[in-house]
Amino acid sequence: MKNIVTQEWLESHLSRSDLVICDCRFNLSDPEAGRKQYDSGHIPGSIYVNLEKDLSRSVTEHGGRHPLPSKKEMSQAFGRLGIDEKKTVIAYDDQGGSYAARLWWMLKLLGSEKVFVLQIGFSAWERKGYPVTSENTVLQPTVFTPQESKWRTVSMEEVRLASLKDGKGAIVVDSRDPERYKGKHEPIDKKAGHIPGAVNIPWLKNVSEGSKWLDSSELKSVHKGLKEKPEVIVYCGSGVTACANILGMDEAGIENVRLYPGSWSDWISYPDNKIEKQ
Repeated sequence: MKNIVTQEWLESHLSRSDLVICDCRFNLSDPEAGRKQYDSGHIPGSIYVNLEKDLSRSVTEHGGRHPLPSKKEMSQAFGRLGIDEKKTVIAYDDQGGSYAARLWWMLKLLGSEKVFVLQIGFSAWERKGYPVTSENTVLQPTVFTPQESKWRTVSMEEVRLASLKDGKGAIVVDSRDPERYKGKHEPIDKKAGHIPGAVNIPWLKNVSEGSKWLDSSELKSVHKGLKEKPEVIVYCGSGVTACANILGMDEAGIENVRLYPGSWSDWISYPDNKIEKQ
């Protein structure tokens, strides 16, 4: 797999000087929980990367719950963390790769080629008896220089236009669980439902019950029918788990995939935007 590295690979390459390991564990209901987990124990050499402090900008009226920083802001944030465009970056979490994928996607957007998500996550690493430390790692700040990239985002206006085309042209994919997509259950955002015309491919379909990423052939089955589309627009609740879906689509060989960064939480911040339930 081109975006996933195994636990065995990482364990045997921990001493590489060009490697940056990023602990992305996070809990939406307790934003400090991930840092506490890191302090209790993490993969040796890992730095802690916080979803809200490092991978998002400040929340405003629009942009969703985890607004995507500008490319300049992203580059500055990664530079502060000690990451430059030449490093090999491995991201992990304990939530099926959903938070790690946000970092993966942001680095892809900036043109990094050597960025990967760790298969399964920290708990599996610990169960295998691999090294764990509570020693805090802080890297020397550096300069991150963005490179050319095929990865793109779409604006709310572009999503609105795609939703009006009734299946012609771009397809809009909702990455949330079916109950949230149908509008039957909404534990986080102020309104329930989905963007009109969107189809539901829950991001969790990319991983097994044991949080292991499916292989490429299985992912092609999960995302069957998308390859023929001229453009695939992916969203979730706030632009996080959509990145995991995009990773799965990339493994399945699907091109022209775009992230709607603000996602559902941005869409509902515009009173005129329509909502579907089913």
